[in-house]
Amino acid sequence: MNSIRKTSNLAITSLVSGILGWTLLPFLGAIVAVITGHMARSEIRKSNGELDGDGLAVAGLVLGWLSLALVVVGVFILFAFLGGIAWLVSLNA
Repeated sequence: MNSIRKTSNLAITSLVSGILGWTLLPFLGAIVAVITGHMARSEIRKSNGELDGDGLAVAGLVLGWLSLALVVVGVFILFAFLGGIAWLVSLNA
């Protein structure tokens, strides 16, 4: 007899938040995606095969971490750019 496996709500939340992290809620969506993705994977492992959705959780994690990495790189580039401008201004002053 086949038992129907329920999909983890946290995994779905992670994927949806990961997508929102790239569209409507850039930073907040990414944070939620990472947190709920890790929680979902833990919940799925502890369920002894009763829960499904590990792929959804991993996709949410990947989207969340990539979004956060781009934010960090963007902030670094912004500060490097502003620092370069400040350096040029100090040379001309």
